[in-house]
Amino acid sequence: MDRVQRLRDVSDTDVAAWHEVVAASVAHDFPGEPAPTLDQVHGRLTTPGVGSRHLMWVATTDDTVTGVARLRLFEGQGRRHLGEFTLHIHPEHRRRGAGTRLLRTVARAARDENRRSLVVEASAQASGAAFLEANGFTCALSLSLLLLNVPEARGVEDLVRTEHPGYHLTRWLGVVPGDLAEAFAAAKSAMGDMPTGKMDYGTTTWDIDRVRDMAEVVEKRGDTLLTVAALHDDTIAGFTELVIPVGDGTRAIQYDTAVVSAHRGKGLGLWVKAAMLEWLRAEWPAVLEIETDNAEDNTHMLAVNERLGFRPLRQTRQYQCDPTMIH
Repeated sequence: MDRVQRLRDVSDTDVAAWHEVVAASVAHDFPGEPAPTLDQVHGRLTTPGVGSRHLMWVATTDDTVTGVARLRLFEGQGRRHLGEFTLHIHPEHRRRGAGTRLLRTVARAARDENRRSLVVEASAQASGAAFLEANGFTCALSLSLLLLNVPEARGVEDLVRTEHPGYHLTRWLGVVPGDLAEAFAAAKSAMGDMPTGKMDYGTTTWDIDRVRDMAEVVEKRGDTLLTVAALHDDTIAGFTELVIPVGDGTRAIQYDTAVVSAHRGKGLGLWVKAAMLEWLRAEWPAVLEIETDNAEDNTHMLAVNERLGFRPLRQTRQYQCDPTMIH
């Protein structure tokens, strides 16, 4: 019997079944790419992202989990119109209707929550893109997924030691120190002008509570958050964040990097990212790769990453749709 069931209290059995579907999906669509570990799946299912809550479903056939979907519902002012979801179908059970059933369930929940935009990311090379387009989604933003071999990163020490008069570097692990919290929240708001194509992302307001909450969510999931910042007097002029996921720990994930508009054009983005690499090599030598993505029209950050040695991995796309169009 085929059905879609909502997950409420996530058990170890649920985590294992979810992990099996995602791992099989990643292995099929992206051979050689690391799948999330059990610990990572547990963290995502039990700890929603900052400023949001989530709903989760599994598709089953004769009590076997064949597909999974998670809908993130943003709660902050300026983003209450938005729902973001992920959907995976086990390769052995594709093209049998599980994906359609899950997508309709997600869309119905988004309508019930009065969301006008559903967004999802899919690889340009995988079957998910065609599935989304067939169900009314349109590509609103094209991204380049990049990968850096950390030991092979170029010229890190020289870049870190390049002088930037009036600026100095600082760094912290986890939650931002109290004396920098207000300045960091202001710097996070500098991301508001990054390229987002036609995506209906809305606006995010960063304050002291939000930057602390974000770091605490990362910690609760078992991940490690590193931040390097460039200071100018009592202002954070630029920063970069990196997360080392719980589990295998060989591939880190780039989070936000931004330079405040008044301080751009001085090489601060390259400086803080090089300093992050130096820190990573010294204290987390098990991390061999860093994964990041950039909007294809974000030429400045693409150039920064290329300078450090990031190479293209694949193209991804951000899709969006009005959930009232999915039935």
